[in-house]
Amino acid sequence: MSAKSRIVVTGANGLIGRELLLSFCSEHEIHAVVRKIPDQPVNDVIYHKVDFSDEWDVSDLPSSPDVIYHLAQSENFRDFPNSAMDVFRVNIDSTARLLDYARKSEAARFVYASSGGIYGTGVHAFHENSPISEQGKLGYYLGSKLCGEILAESYASHMHVNIMRFFFVYGAEQKRGMLLPRLVDNVKSDRSIALQGENGISINPIHVSDAVRALRKVMDLDQSATFNVAGPDTYSLREIANMIGEFVGKEPIFQNADNSGGDIVANIDFMRSVLCEPKVSLRDGVKELIQ
Repeated sequence: MSAKSRIVVTGANGLIGRELLLSFCSEHEIHAVVRKIPDQPVNDVIYHKVDFSDEWDVSDLPSSPDVIYHLAQSENFRDFPNSAMDVFRVNIDSTARLLDYARKSEAARFVYASSGGIYGTGVHAFHENSPISEQGKLGYYLGSKLCGEILAESYASHMHVNIMRFFFVYGAEQKRGMLLPRLVDNVKSDRSIALQGENGISINPIHVSDAVRALRKVMDLDQSATFNVAGPDTYSLREIANMIGEFVGKEPIFQNADNSGGDIVANIDFMRSVLCEPKVSLRDGVKELIQ
């Protein structure tokens, strides 16, 4: 890859996308593809207003990209079946069209943001070759992410394709409805936290700064590969809530279900050996979420 590359980032207003822009903007020519131009644009970034859920054309995008980071996902991913077509257009149709655009532009690399949720739940940490969740159990959103993976992998003979399976990315600027900010707000507001089983699921979330470090490192790879992108620490939801309670001086309120739903934990040996070692502990990261 040349010292200065032309990089296209979709979903650039999201938690990961904006952090990636800030990380890259002084080094490369960055083109941010967004549904809405932000009130505070990142300096030296070229913005393109494109709504993947509506009519759009590749002519709306920059010519001759070197790398495409496809981070966009439908903001209506929870609203199934009402927003099924929105999810399809943003998560599947846009991926197919961007891959074709990348091939015709002779891009060197396509990086696709997927989800660790495609593994389902289990008692052992999932590695990249673990079986995908059984057919019919993924749900529409995760099914759309798996479809995107399959489409992207088909282009590996034309460019480097890197699939990043993210596990519970979090950070201070994250929407409060996402898991970790929601846990913080529930503890602070004395709202009960539902746990499956005695302790709830165990997870190893990754701080957005570490997720972006992994995304940056794929630029240096001379291969196509799939990576789990997760944090260094594994905690149950009960342990995370108790940690939050320690920080805010409140006792969490739990509501237990009878059954255990299994864990969603990533094995990150491949990420560690090829990309980077995550630096931010969950204890330090959670402190950022407490406002």
